[in-house]
Amino acid sequence: MYVRRSAAVLAAAVVIGAAAPAIAADSSASPSPSASPKPQYPAELYGTTDPTYDGVWRQSLALLAQDTAGVKPAKGAVEWLVGQQCANGAFAPYRADAATADCEAKTPVDTNNTAAAVQALAALGGHDAATAKAVTWLKSVQNKDGGWGYMPGGASDTNSTSVVIGALVAAGEKPADVRKDGKTAYDALNKLALPCKDDDGGAFAFQPDKKGKLLANADATAAGVLGSLGKGLVVSPGKDAPATRCVSEGLPASQQAAVNGAAHLTDALAKNGHLTSTLPGAEDQPDYGNTADAVVALAALSGADAAAKPLRWLEQNSAKWAEQSGPAAYAQLILAAHATGTDPRDFGGADLVEQLNATGPAPQAATKATDEAEKKDAKKDDSPFGVWWYVGIFLVVGIGIGFLLSGRKKGPQA
Repeated sequence: MYVRRSAAVLAAAVVIGAAAPAIAADSSASPSPSASPKPQYPAELYGTTDPTYDGVWRQSLALLAQDTAGVKPAKGAVEWLVGQQCANGAFAPYRADAATADCEAKTPVDTNNTAAAVQALAALGGHDAATAKAVTWLKSVQNKDGGWGYMPGGASDTNSTSVVIGALVAAGEKPADVRKDGKTAYDALNKLALPCKDDDGGAFAFQPDKKGKLLANADATAAGVLGSLGKGLVVSPGKDAPATRCVSEGLPASQQAAVNGAAHLTDALAKNGHLTSTLPGAEDQPDYGNTADAVVALAALSGADAAAKPLRWLEQNSAKWAEQSGPAAYAQLILAAHATGTDPRDFGGADLVEQLNATGPAPQAATKATDEAEKKDAKKDDSPFGVWWYVGIFLVVGIGIGFLLSGRKKGPQA
């Protein structure tokens, strides 16, 4: 989702490309007895792949997805995420030695991981100090055009600006009040939206190219719609009329940008229900992650019906992708299900929540719903016999079971 997925894919491609000649040269050789042991990553981290480029991002998405599904994440998983924060409030993709790493000098902190962590910790609650420090840092690296780049000081881009907007909202801030030189994040996004007169009118560009031209980008468009609406990674179904075409006037600038971005996504999804990958060598291949992002964006603006076609396509086709991609992919699908009011435990026949939980530390046994039920039960007892009657019954049943087990032990052995 957004920049982190692309960064992780690029990093993996570089590693695979560098290793390929050696593998090809000696593919039949037996493993060397001196081969390096497989790296061990924290048990509290979701996923088993190298977290160098996406550890905090995928952890944040996993925790957010669990929270939307009523699952209480493992305490260790939450503590791990909190422990990744630097003293200045920012988050890096991954700190192997969080206790001693010098964040400011040696660790490349960024806006995307920081903003994702803020959204996750704000949703879980109880981490106001950590989120406040992170938001303070995000405000300190805002660009003069009102937006944010991936790295502090980098040119503003649609994805980074949008995920920071989500963090600000999650922390109780009003993005329109967060200004640099009089400019807000919404001003930055409006400049990255293609005008309706262009061939890809309504879409968002990631950034202007070297010549200053805006080029349509599906991932940026999905992010831009959410950012322009003032939404984060978790959304509820919207109520606006479905966007069918790009229009140049009639709404406030940010709302107009969101409507036009949704119209572009609707058009891109109309043919077969999914977006197409733009990665080198993957032409004509479905882009599952961006399709999930598009579902969230369309649902955030117009509700479940507007995202019905791509959602149905994901239900029918995303299982293998999610299995191969890991926790962030399961989280994306759960967030898409949540945005459309779909049951993530029956997503095309798959239990996404169970599959996500299996990629990391076991969540706490109780869910939010269970907690609320227990609180209500503690306040009242509708039984005419009272709670001790039930306790007595369970004691008797327990004794009976004990006798049965004892009898089995004394019986003949097979």
